[in-house]
Amino acid sequence: MTDFIRIFIPLFFILFFMTAFVGMSCIVAKRIGKNPDHLPKDDSAYGLIGRYFKLTLITLFLYTIFLFLFPYEILLSFKINFLDAEILKLTGAFLMVLSFIWVIVAQYNMKNSWRIGIDKDLKTDLITEGLFRYSRNPIFLGMIVSLAGLCLLLPTLISLIFLIISVILIQIQIRHEEEFLLQQHGTAYLNYKIKVRRLI
Repeated sequence: MTDFIRIFIPLFFILFFMTAFVGMSCIVAKRIGKNPDHLPKDDSAYGLIGRYFKLTLITLFLYTIFLFLFPYEILLSFKINFLDAEILKLTGAFLMVLSFIWVIVAQYNMKNSWRIGIDKDLKTDLITEGLFRYSRNPIFLGMIVSLAGLCLLLPTLISLIFLIISVILIQIQIRHEEEFLLQQHGTAYLNYKIKVRRLI
């Protein structure tokens, strides 16, 4: 199982970020003629969230690289013993694969409305079809599920910290986006909020 974990986790996150972020950004940028990355780089509270997001992603990437290079040291460091069971590891791997498929489908549902952050310069469509019929934020939900899967497959305190920090940042980001969507779409967004839950 150790060899599977040391290979699967780094490959998963490389594939996840290259497909869901880099690949999708290139596709949408080509369609709309501008970069879909709109996380602010200023000194505002929202800009700080963007920086923490990027820092968390970089740190997670480094952690997976260390796992590949030093699997036994990482697996045994800060281990959460009660989660260390074969069935939980398999469940974690399944959740990670499922979350990847879920995020790709959600991005497909968004089409040209997909953004990283808030695009204040271009009005996007309010997406309510596909996976958005079940969750107002299916991409964020998929990210959370992937990190929950990581905690099960790699049950360490470090994995748990990644999950907790990401959930906090995602919850803050969601509320920023909700305020913006309310300004853009008004009553249509209010009605959508009534029908569909924030995550699930």
